[in-house]
Amino acid sequence: MSYNNNQFFDYTKEKQDDILCVDMKSFYASVECVARGLDPLNTLLVVMSGADSPGGLALAASPRAKKELGISNVSRRFEIPHHPDLLIVPPRMNLYIEKNIKINELFKEYVADEDILVYSIDETFVRISASKKLFRMGAYEFAQQLKRDIYHEMGLYCTIGIGDNMLLSKLALDNEAKNNPDMIAEWRYQDVSKTVWRIPKLTDFWGINKAMEKRLNQLGIYSIYDLAHYDFFHIRHPLGLIGQQLVAHAWGIDRANINETYKPVSKSIGNSQILKKDYTKINEIKIVIREVAEQVATRLRAKSFQTECVALSIGYSKYSESTGFRRQIKIDATDSSKELVMHCLQLFDTHYNGEAVRSAAVSYSKLVGNQAIQLNLFEEASTTLNDRLLDQTIDVIRKRFGFDAIVHASSLLEGATAIERSHLVGGHAGGMDGLT
Repeated sequence: MSYNNNQFFDYTKEKQDDILCVDMKSFYASVECVARGLDPLNTLLVVMSGADSPGGLALAASPRAKKELGISNVSRRFEIPHHPDLLIVPPRMNLYIEKNIKINELFKEYVADEDILVYSIDETFVRISASKKLFRMGAYEFAQQLKRDIYHEMGLYCTIGIGDNMLLSKLALDNEAKNNPDMIAEWRYQDVSKTVWRIPKLTDFWGINKAMEKRLNQLGIYSIYDLAHYDFFHIRHPLGLIGQQLVAHAWGIDRANINETYKPVSKSIGNSQILKKDYTKINEIKIVIREVAEQVATRLRAKSFQTECVALSIGYSKYSESTGFRRQIKIDATDSSKELVMHCLQLFDTHYNGEAVRSAAVSYSKLVGNQAIQLNLFEEASTTLNDRLLDQTIDVIRKRFGFDAIVHASSLLEGATAIERSHLVGGHAGGMDGLT
């Protein structure tokens, strides 16, 4: 072990902002309650995808449903206890997106666009450093005002963490605000020893999952206090820069700027499909791979890219001996659906071991801008050009009339999922069905 009880981070040299981390309480479930004229805090309601199947997944549960029935966001349909007052409703992603936009428009009545960072559909960071002077409110008063506005305009409840940076506001939200009567908590640099270091579990800390917890335990780190006092320089050898970042985070230090947009070093385009049942028939598995590969190819062309690397990931059933495989292959640059499907099926035929399949994912990387068509010496030039024209024609028709305006005959066979998925938003139902 390598502890340094004397290491010190100078907070006077760190930027001090006023950041609010606003989290909509049980967002999907609350929206559904309000749409039905019900109180979000006192209604038993769960939003469930695929409720007609025992494997249906709960996406959100009202606070009362969580407390009284023990329903979580990973509960399956067969795990939901029977209760005469429990409402089980399908997701409506378009409605949730609409509400999210309205909430963020409300924030813009108080702060500039560059002071807002939408972290997820139900969580937003808001910098109020300049605006609190304009509105003559302290950070806590500002949080109370936003809570009132959201409730009065939309009938929704929220919890808010306040901090000197995004990290501290997020930690305050997750570890205190959600348990406070007024659902607001404020954590500042000077409070770190009384707040951050007393977070009960490593996995309650932003950025530490089970795998990282295990690695930290191997270094003799079992608490956030231990992490804060592990030598900043020695931790780089076993954990690299991420280890040093975690030590700094344990002191409440986060130098990320709310208005800096993350730009990935390497681009890729992909999609995945978790199947509703285990697939054992090869022809049905190949139908799904074809559909996903073509869907991603359509997105590739829409962004005017071609790919030089195709990757296929197959996840096996939880009852299988192995977890699955991920393989990739380098190819000549192309955006042809026909070629990309061929490469995906080739990867499948080469590496599939016959076990039941529960998920499939396709991604295209090493992207390059559209370039001249690469003709194939083993194929007539007219065939290549006709395939390209066909892809473009299908893209235009689907964009104008919807995906299922033109589909492969295989998408009508048992096991196909493309038509059903084409009506989903974010992987879930987006329509207005289910409102009673």
